[in-house]
Parts: sequence; C-alpha cells; structure tokens
Amino acid sequence: MTTARTKHSAGRDGHRPLVRVLRDRDAALCLGGVVVSGFGTSALWLAAGVWVKDLTGSDGLAALCMLAMWAPTLVGPALGTLADRVRRRPLLIATGLLMSGLLLTLFAVDSREELWLVYAVLLVYGASGVVHDAAESALMAAAVDPGLLGDFNGLRLTANEGMKLVAPLAGAGLYAAYGGPAVALLDAATFVLATGVYAALRVREAPPVRPAGNWRRHTAEG
Repeated sequence: MTTARTKHSAGRDGHRPLVRVLRDRDAALCLGGVVVSGFGTSALWLAAGVWVKDLTGSDGLAALCMLAMWAPTLVGPALGTLADRVRRRPLLIATGLLMSGLLLTLFAVDSREELWLVYAVLLVYGASGVVHDAAESALMAAAVDPGLLGDFNGLRLTANEGMKLVAPLAGAGLYAAYGGPAVALLDAATFVLATGVYAALRVREAPPVRPAGNWRRHTAEG
C-alpha cells in the first residue's frame, strides 16, 4: 500500500511542471507557440527534400534543401543581433506574417523550372528562423513568470525535440497524400497561429538598448 501511494505521489509530482505552466496564461501561450512553430518547421524540411527529389530525380538537389535551410546559421551571430536592437514581439509578428505569405508562393512550384523558388524560400526561411529563435527566447524570458522559467524551459526543450520526431513524418505523410503545396500551406498556417500567440501575450518589453561600439564589434563579441 505504501509502495502504491509512493508511486501515485511520484506520478503526480511528475505532472506538476506541466500543470503549473498551463495554469499561467502567458506561459501556456508561449508553450503553445513553441509547439506550433516547431511542428511547422520540422514538417517542412523533410517534405521539401522529397518534393525536390520527385521534381528532379536527383538526391543531390534534394540535399541542397537542407543546405539552403541551415546555411544562414553560419551567420547566426550577425542575424541574432537584430533581435537585440528592436522590440521582440513586433519582430516576431512581422517575421511570422512575412513567412506565411512567402510560403504560399510555393504553390507556383509545379516543375523543375520553379526549383529556384523552393531554394529561395528555404534560404529566407532559415535566415528568419535564426532571428525568430533569438527573439523568441528573449520574449519568453520576459513573458513567463521567473518562478516558472525553469519548468517552462524544460517543457520547451521537450516540445522542440518531440516535434523533431513527430512532425517530419506528418509532413512526409501530408506530402504523399496531397503534394508539396499542402505542406507549405500547413507551415504557413502554423506561422499565423504562432503570430496570434505572440500578439495575445500580456508582456511589456523594455525599450531595446543600442549597444555601444560598432555593429561588427558587437556581433563578434556575441
């Protein structure tokens, strides 16, 4: 009986971080934004490669999708400084709306001739993702109650890793059933939903502080 009670208590304690986060309005919204945004991004990267493979028959050109999407991380520090120079919530909203519109241009891709459009969208997607991640981290640190940040960050990491496992399979399945434009539409919808989350947050951001010194020096120092 004691053992059963201990197990029940341990199970209940294991759920407390999630319950605490979900009971807080802004923390719950932030976690929802993480899940939605992570799902859309992870669903796209695998489906994009399959799409290019079907259009061209080339494994090399399909692999270039990953390169286009992740190449902007090489200049991540330079892109990340943008999030330090402006208010994060308007930046995230603008980035989300821009990407939702840009993803819809992939409806024009119907043959090998439009392949450049896929790469262009993925390149901008990768660059916006670097800015998005930096701005999102800073905004959530301001929006989530300090007493919940530890629990929230643990759940955020779990959600991100979980989406990397589930979403690519969902994206590939959606592509197999309805084609590339359907995956692009799904990702565009996740951007719109995430934008709604950021707009709904009750957070007052401090005015951005312009760093002393020139931009290159600040970027080099991180």
